[in-house]
Amino acid sequence: MTFTLPLTGEYLSKLNSADLVRPDQLLGAHVLTQNGVQGVRFAVWAPNASHVALVGDFNGWNPFADPMTHPEGGWGFWSIFMPEARHGQTYKYAVTGKDGQTTWKADPYAVTSELRPKTASVVWQDQNYAWNDAAWMLARDQGPERPISIYELHLGSWLRGSDNWFLNYRELAPRIAEYVSGLGYTHVELMGVMEHPFDGSWGYQVTGYYAPTARFGTPEDFKFFVDTLHQSGLGVLLDWVPGHFPTDETGLARFDGSALYEYADPRRGFHPDWNTYVFDYGRNEVVMFLIGSALKWLEDYHIDGLRVDAVASMLYLDFSRKAGEWLPNIHGGNLNLEAIAFFKRLNDVVHHRAPGAIMVAEESTNFPGVTAQGGLGFDYKWAMGWMNDTLAYFGEDPVYRKYNHSKVTFFDVYRNTEKFLLAVSHDEVVHLKQSLVAKLPGDWYAQRAGLRSFLGMQWGLPGKKLLFMGQEFAQRSEWNFEESLPWYVLDYPEHKGVQTWLRDLNRLYSSHAAMHRGDHQESGLSWIAGNDSDASVYAFVRRDPGSGAWLLFVSNLTPVYREGYSVGVPEAGSYRVLLNSDGGEYGGFGTMQTDLHSRPEESHGQGQRLLLNLAPNSVLVLELERD
Repeated sequence: MTFTLPLTGEYLSKLNSADLVRPDQLLGAHVLTQNGVQGVRFAVWAPNASHVALVGDFNGWNPFADPMTHPEGGWGFWSIFMPEARHGQTYKYAVTGKDGQTTWKADPYAVTSELRPKTASVVWQDQNYAWNDAAWMLARDQGPERPISIYELHLGSWLRGSDNWFLNYRELAPRIAEYVSGLGYTHVELMGVMEHPFDGSWGYQVTGYYAPTARFGTPEDFKFFVDTLHQSGLGVLLDWVPGHFPTDETGLARFDGSALYEYADPRRGFHPDWNTYVFDYGRNEVVMFLIGSALKWLEDYHIDGLRVDAVASMLYLDFSRKAGEWLPNIHGGNLNLEAIAFFKRLNDVVHHRAPGAIMVAEESTNFPGVTAQGGLGFDYKWAMGWMNDTLAYFGEDPVYRKYNHSKVTFFDVYRNTEKFLLAVSHDEVVHLKQSLVAKLPGDWYAQRAGLRSFLGMQWGLPGKKLLFMGQEFAQRSEWNFEESLPWYVLDYPEHKGVQTWLRDLNRLYSSHAAMHRGDHQESGLSWIAGNDSDASVYAFVRRDPGSGAWLLFVSNLTPVYREGYSVGVPEAGSYRVLLNSDGGEYGGFGTMQTDLHSRPEESHGQGQRLLLNLAPNSVLVLELERD
């Protein structure tokens, strides 16, 4: 149930001083009873406006009918109580700046909006949705020793109706829950589901920071979606964009005729790459607006975490700017000290108000302490360096991979500096970058073998996992946000085989503590063979620091079959193959091992060794057989 605060000077002062972390309970449209009269209270922040009026269905959109006034003790805020307003009606604020220009603005705190291309906000009374995910919320554990395997998806193109129109949240929920849980994932991450005017932004140019997009239904429909996934054992993460917002005149841009939500100086307040405005992190009301948005999703919609977009663009004042195009901070440096303070406050508030929720940073630089206590305070950080190096290596013609052998092992140099998440996201399969399988060299068979090997290495190396939709079944075309995934390809065994491989990787990842409990500890990974560049062979052990349980990964990343390849192992005994990417069920040849009993002979610094048959472009996962 939505909680509404009284519109008093006390609470408005708290918002001014950054002490009100849920400003949406004060501002926006609230259906309530005032002095015995049922109606809607509207309130908006517009300190530089000379006049604000409410327009909507209830007054024939007449900008002269219902002027708003300042509430007592609330200079800078405007409010009005409308007995005529009702649930489901649309409205805007007619905001007149000091220059006399009037612009009709959507409500920054709207709970829902009209379907684009319309832009009006909608009065929405909480429907008291009956949640059924209490068991999930109580047991939720997304800590560093837990398996986290994320399926990133775009609701508008995962599956569409027969008319190529969007499906409703309620239609998508059971389909996604069954499919994603069936593949062994632990989480779903939704690309931009907050209200946005332009489909082509994929939801990353947000106008409604408190509103699930109307493309797929109502707020209650979205709650049903989250609830359904939770009951299927899936966590739900959202992409969240506090770094910038679009210049659309009906949105936040120059909201009261002046730079209000954005920095005034374009050298700090305008992002040239995206043609968007940058939030002013030095303004208390803006900081509370953003923190309130985060809490809205985590508290009211039971979201399990937020992936914060474009963190580097917020941290650095000179991000993507040339000399003279940016303003230094008060110390003359290039760090945005206000954004740094914002992140620390954000993560502190989130972890206090929504215990168990996680915050993930998409941060592409070596900024220190992103996931450290006393640092920015995130729970996880995308391993952008690992992603770039690994994709570059796998994209090489195998003949030349030996010259770049260290690209695969370099991650080990810094893997414990942060709590990393190994992500291959939508950004890697658009804008002529090709799909993941299409990036790989060779014929169709070699590409699929290469993709299975890539996924085997991604799931084998330390770090939580994320993969964008479609890559799990070797989608050959680039992602297109305007149409469904090509599900028909799963009728072909070569695509089905890759999907089965990904499913089995997920199952092994979740069931074996060695594959996730040591993700962020030095002892979680030890290299057996990391220097055989001529053969492009890698071997490493994943270990659970607690129990000592371990698994052996061996990969051959050339199209050359290697018979009887010597691999050192830590313990004597008989071994068994848990996974083989060359298995026939995955679309491979089904290469077999002739002898899996170790020999008391030195290899790779170990006192025992195995002689393994390594199929071309393959990954083996083995374990020691124990009584």
